[in-house]
Amino acid sequence: MIITVNPPSIQGLGQRAGFEMQLQARSGQDVRELARVADAFIAQANKRPEMAELTSTLRVTQPQLYVNLDRDRAKAAGVPIDRVFEALQANLGQLYVNDFDKSGRVWRVQIQAEPKFRKSPQDVGNIHVRNNTGDMIMLSGLLDVKNQAGPNVVSHFNGFPSAQITGAPKPGYSTGQAMEAIVELSKTLPPGYGFEWSGTSYQEVKAGNAAPMVIAFGLLVVFLVLAAQYESFTLPVAVLLAVPLGILGALIAVKFRGLDRDIYFQVGLLTLIGLSAKNAILIVEFSAQLHKEGKPLREAAVEAARLRLRPILMTSLAFILGVLPLVIAKGAGAAGRNSIGTGIMGGMIAATVLAIFFVPVFYVLVQWVSERFTGPPQPISPEQTGLQSTAAKPTLATNADQHE
Repeated sequence: MIITVNPPSIQGLGQRAGFEMQLQARSGQDVRELARVADAFIAQANKRPEMAELTSTLRVTQPQLYVNLDRDRAKAAGVPIDRVFEALQANLGQLYVNDFDKSGRVWRVQIQAEPKFRKSPQDVGNIHVRNNTGDMIMLSGLLDVKNQAGPNVVSHFNGFPSAQITGAPKPGYSTGQAMEAIVELSKTLPPGYGFEWSGTSYQEVKAGNAAPMVIAFGLLVVFLVLAAQYESFTLPVAVLLAVPLGILGALIAVKFRGLDRDIYFQVGLLTLIGLSAKNAILIVEFSAQLHKEGKPLREAAVEAARLRLRPILMTSLAFILGVLPLVIAKGAGAAGRNSIGTGIMGGMIAATVLAIFFVPVFYVLVQWVSERFTGPPQPISPEQTGLQSTAAKPTLATNADQHE
């Protein structure tokens, strides 16, 4: 049986991309009964529209040799039971003897029969063991060897016999939706059976939907940094009001391309917080300084938007072109690149186009409300701010000409 699957997103954590669960026999059921329940569960799950290609690692049809030791005959022949099993292990498997040093290295000594002496079922009976009197006894007189079908592996998860089941969501469905369907199907399991998530699925359930919390924490960090920079709790609000504009553009962009709002898109949203705030800072900072110089609120906001239009367009255009390769990427891993690149590009376009018009309005509204409670700021000279508006430069030049 050949199955083609995508590798796990985190190498070494699971066997494939998708979800991974452990079906457990919690009441001491036989491994064959566990395999039967696992096959029935897989057949039922494959009928659901959310998931497909469920497989299990447990097989009970593995060809095996069953070696039955006649303990009465072994006792009559004077052969200890542990000596029989030790001989089987030393010839058919490996038996550790000791270690020795050579050339500054430690070497392990393990014994095993040559391949030609352990390649057929009849070779099991040709193994000799020594009885208590020192005579060599062939195991063919003590063992009965027969063919049977048995489990390929008997694994345990959290102390219970388990069967690992993996699967992937169908196109149009997320891993979370497929896992919710598994939870619903688990209610139909026979008594004494249960399941646990493992691999990346366990990490996904443990982490939960942490995206809103991460985005909220990012907003909080930006707010605190801006509050320390401006020494005000109101101006950062005007800056952060530009963030929804970028998020709106990102949502529209991924919707237009038919992409999922996956973890890559959520990482892009976190990036957009800083990028959207960066454009708003350029306008709000100049608006606040011009207002401190004595300009009215509206005039200061309009003047700041005019002054910072070119820097905003240059920096935003450079970043948009920088993420363009992610948007048009193809090949292995292109889905993640498309998702994060499309979200960031759409968010930056919206934040750039809309910020020029909305951020001055946000600043005027927030500052107007703030001044209703705290009063207008104390006016200061342009030299104290370290920044002069372009409107003041012609006056300074004219005064210099008159002085000459």
